[in-house]
Amino acid sequence: MTGHMSHYAQFCPVSRGAEIFAERWTPLILRELLNGSHRFSEIQLGLPRISRNLLTQRLSALSSSGVIERRPLDRGRGYSYHLTPAGEELRPVVEGLGAWGYRWGGADLPSAQLDPVLLMWFIRRRVQVKALHRARTVVRFDFRRPRRSFWLRIEPPVVDLCFTDEGFDVELAVDADVASLTAVWLGRQRLAEAIAAGSIRLEGDEDARPLFGRWFGLSPFADGGAERILTGAGRR
Repeated sequence: MTGHMSHYAQFCPVSRGAEIFAERWTPLILRELLNGSHRFSEIQLGLPRISRNLLTQRLSALSSSGVIERRPLDRGRGYSYHLTPAGEELRPVVEGLGAWGYRWGGADLPSAQLDPVLLMWFIRRRVQVKALHRARTVVRFDFRRPRRSFWLRIEPPVVDLCFTDEGFDVELAVDADVASLTAVWLGRQRLAEAIAAGSIRLEGDEDARPLFGRWFGLSPFADGGAERILTGAGRR
């Protein structure tokens, strides 16, 4: 493989691998691709603080290195991005890094690390659609301080994240403090504890409320990393 990454000038295989994998943002780009994101806009949603130019550079370098391939879109301009067999072989590396980070990277959540858009993007792809039996379920998430709402439109097997109200009937409204919902998603706090404390409130159908805990999928690392990143529905 060849690429435009920084070089350590060592023959050691660890250094050769690090030249490709250990560039800033690259492990997170691979996380998004491993989770089924293929469009530039989808990858960018999972990396809200990366500049468009830098993301373009990283994708180009990964393509040159043989880790991903770029395919023209069937419709319109632009490309989609897909892992090659070499890229797929990085799955256990990314999973291992996540499991290590969950165990040893610290459990505190500074306010600078909280991001409702990113949280909703992660929630979307962990929805356990098998627990939902309706043709369509719409859930609204209302975050506090600052107030912002998101909608999950679940039409199994597809789960869409919406940033504006599309007029569908809402079966369940989740009023939440972003720190508490993040802690629940990470498995750092039990859902029942957050509800008892009032940091998460559920309003909606009598059957929708008890179902929330069944279809709300936690982080794949919440149980110590035993689950794989791509279990559950919500993949594209």
